[in-house]
Amino acid sequence: MTQTHDDTVRPRQGEAAGVPVDEPAQPDRIRRPSDAIRFAASVTGLAAVMLLVSFAQETTHGLHADIQEGTAHAPWMLLSLATLISSFGVLAVPIAFGIERLFHKDGTRVAIALLAAMIAFGITVGLDDLVVRAAPGGVLDSLIWGGTETAPIHTDIAPVIAFVSAVGMAGRARWQAATWTMIGLAALTGLTANYASVSALAATFFLGRAIGHGTLYAVGTPNPRPTGMAVVAALERLGLRPKRAARLDDPAGGAEETRRYGVVLAPCPVDGEGDGGAARLPARRGGRGEWDLELRVLDRDQQTAGLLYRVWRLLRLRSTTTGRALRSLRRSLEQESLMAYAVDAAGARTPRLVGTSEVGTEAALLAFEHVPGRRLTDVPGEDITDALLTDVWRQFRSLQAGRLAHRRLQDEAIVVGADGRAYITDLRSGETAAGDLALRLDLAQLLTTLALRAGPERAVRTAASVLGGEALAAAVPLLQRVALSRTTRTALRSDRDLLTRIREQIVRLKPETEVAPARLERFRPRTIFSIVALSIAAYIVIPQVASLDVATMASAASWHWALAALGAAALTYVAAALMLMGFVPERLPLGRTVLVQVAASFVKLVAPAAVGGVAVNTRYLQRSGLRPGLAVASVGASQLMGLVTHILLLILFGFLTGSTTKATQDLAPSRTIVIAVLSLGLVAGLAMTVPRVRRVVASRLKSMFSGVVPRLVDVLQTPRKLFTGVGGTLLLTAAFVLCLDASIRAFGGSLPLTTVVVVFLTANAVGSAAPTPGGLGAVEGALTLALTISGLTAETATSAVLLYRLLTLWLPVMPGWGAFTYLQRREAL
Repeated sequence: MTQTHDDTVRPRQGEAAGVPVDEPAQPDRIRRPSDAIRFAASVTGLAAVMLLVSFAQETTHGLHADIQEGTAHAPWMLLSLATLISSFGVLAVPIAFGIERLFHKDGTRVAIALLAAMIAFGITVGLDDLVVRAAPGGVLDSLIWGGTETAPIHTDIAPVIAFVSAVGMAGRARWQAATWTMIGLAALTGLTANYASVSALAATFFLGRAIGHGTLYAVGTPNPRPTGMAVVAALERLGLRPKRAARLDDPAGGAEETRRYGVVLAPCPVDGEGDGGAARLPARRGGRGEWDLELRVLDRDQQTAGLLYRVWRLLRLRSTTTGRALRSLRRSLEQESLMAYAVDAAGARTPRLVGTSEVGTEAALLAFEHVPGRRLTDVPGEDITDALLTDVWRQFRSLQAGRLAHRRLQDEAIVVGADGRAYITDLRSGETAAGDLALRLDLAQLLTTLALRAGPERAVRTAASVLGGEALAAAVPLLQRVALSRTTRTALRSDRDLLTRIREQIVRLKPETEVAPARLERFRPRTIFSIVALSIAAYIVIPQVASLDVATMASAASWHWALAALGAAALTYVAAALMLMGFVPERLPLGRTVLVQVAASFVKLVAPAAVGGVAVNTRYLQRSGLRPGLAVASVGASQLMGLVTHILLLILFGFLTGSTTKATQDLAPSRTIVIAVLSLGLVAGLAMTVPRVRRVVASRLKSMFSGVVPRLVDVLQTPRKLFTGVGGTLLLTAAFVLCLDASIRAFGGSLPLTTVVVVFLTANAVGSAAPTPGGLGAVEGALTLALTISGLTAETATSAVLLYRLLTLWLPVMPGWGAFTYLQRREAL
């Protein structure tokens, strides 16, 4: 670690031992984020073992057989000796370590470890004696490889692993080696004696680790953080003589990952002894403030705080946009020290680093010259003048000139000194020799930070006066929420159009600015959600398809009904074209509009069902000459009319179905419809009482249907257009219903037409809400279930649904791709 001190001068030892430190009492136990992460990793490992033995039974059995065959050739005396040693040592070594810890007054940690061992013993005994005997077979038989006569969890070593995980042997290599050697010998004994398998031992390891770290996190580990007195006493190593000190940050710790202390130094002695460190500080002045130094303490247990969030950002964003997900204590200390020296060398104003030092084995400190002032977040709005903003941008220009990326340029990182000047602080995430993208991200972050406090116009104007319009233009593609810090994204919830207003200000200044957002994400969260949903859909659909005899199904099908279903499916594209044309006052050619709907069928495979068609139609209208706002409003009007028609038809045919046929009473009788509608209304009403839900719904509806009402008024003034739009909407529903009905009749089934209408409308609503491409999985499941409830056999319902989806989803893919390519070449999309 870097230490700045004069080797020729030695401070008086023990002078800082009695320095008063004003700080709240530290908790006796803390919950370390690292324990929670290790617990989650162990649970994941246990789940992976269970999954592996479910799908790779032969592999696990073969591995066990190979081990048995290999150990059979080992000398009997050697195996007996290993068994004897492990039987004694697997308990003796941990007990000896626990006694050693008791002598070092670490009894609390030993007690927690014993609690973890007892929990592990209880769980393993319960699994072995109760669960397996009550539910033999399947995964458990694979895990224990020999049926219920053997145990799936190694009861002897699971408590020991839990004890070792909770007691903490970090930094004690000999004890670790002895303990894990005994555990390894015990595992080998289990393999050779045929009462444990490789998979059972792996499950035992992960279960023991999970219980150990889970207990440690739940109960809390003894607080290893050094006290304020120990921190201040460490200043003696830097040749400094502290007089008094106080904790500066929130007593509860707040959201800070570091502790901060203010320190007053004792006057230098007359004889000059012990002034090696104090001589580096300027003489105290009246405007200097209460403190001489500000200490930042890095605690080892806090280095993993927020790790899961940082790992998520690292996976989600491109590597050049993120910093390190995990740094050791030494690495964090060296990184912040290097940044402090680099920022000072670049000419940017920052508190001067006086020195660094270790504080025992669990912490380190950085001593900065104290700068009295307020963080930007605490400065009243009227005090944020253009002169102050200009000064902030000048400091930022120095950082950029030195190729230094700060990565956290939010309110807390800017201090306004008592002299009115800006200082750059909080350098823990900084990066030297930064690339262009990291520097531009810093610019986007600072623009947003200052715009939140002073408004977009002032932030951009003062930045342009220092950096120039060309530099600001480079930040426009990076003005995205995902590129900003978590604190800034939270602040933007109260001003959602702020980034747009910043872009507009820069574009006014530099009209030729490229405004297309840069791609910073490897993937979006909705992509993960779609993959998961698609996997679930495949899990539902594939068994249905696998259980069918396709050859028999094809031979039994009535092909004239299948051709009728094909014709109805083709009619849906004409109906969709008429539906769109009816809500566009401008004239659209029917042939090309139908071709656009065919192209949209290809897009359904890469986007959710409710999204693909909207995007294609909006693009088509824009290419046809409509302004973007009018194009969105026209598509929104057609979607709104389709939604209203869908709801009205569902209610109407639901009542008709319930009053005319007994076979569908479970599906949609009148009473069920009423109860369902009332229940949905109650749930929606309760959800709308939540402010966040209300804001999300309002913003979505506003973006979806913005300008729709004026567009509907334009359509109402032209009866022919209104007739075309409404007629197309009704024809679209009728065509899908006829296609489904013909698919049912193709396999010898028959249902009342009103029932088919209700089944289609219900499944279509489910498919529109599903995030999977084309509603895959959701539509199939809903249709099959509804048709089965309505009276069809499972085989007939499944066959009819597969034919219906083949005609409406899969068969149009290739024509859709061709239409999409053709329209792009013609610049119609």
